[in-house]
Amino acid sequence: MDAPTLPLNERRIDVFFAVIFLVFALTSGISDAVPTLGIELSETSDNPLARANWWYAHDTDPLFMRPPVWMRFVTGLSAFVYGPFYLLLAWALVKGKNWIQLPAVIYATMISTITGVIVFGVEFFGEPEWRCTNPLKFLAFNTPYVVVPLLLLARMRKPNPFSRPF
Repeated sequence: MDAPTLPLNERRIDVFFAVIFLVFALTSGISDAVPTLGIELSETSDNPLARANWWYAHDTDPLFMRPPVWMRFVTGLSAFVYGPFYLLLAWALVKGKNWIQLPAVIYATMISTITGVIVFGVEFFGEPEWRCTNPLKFLAFNTPYVVVPLLLLARMRKPNPFSRPF
């Protein structure tokens, strides 16, 4: 049987996570849908999302600027799987729904591995044409997508996560 869920005001960490995951939902739609759909990033594009992504990538992230097919799978996963999941996750965190624990652990493990190991690995140690050219800007934009899921993994480490503050 599930332990009683603490009120949200006693689970401030869940408010933090819910806000962050709502922002992640927005950013996954803004940034990751563009390369997934094959929209060219350009400073002069009529598409404001293509211009915004160009601003980020042109001097920082050649892998994102000209993504190979495998990277388009990564961005597609973010835009069309993680994006909607972030909305569900934020709602479940606010409501204290314990059934979100396993999906949250699966998500956190997947994104930490894909982004933190594969993408960061290519960006810093991969072929020269895909290496990050502005590490500080790259890390400022991308580190939250590794660190926050790891924090969520810590939050979800025990059964009935919403019966305790953290």
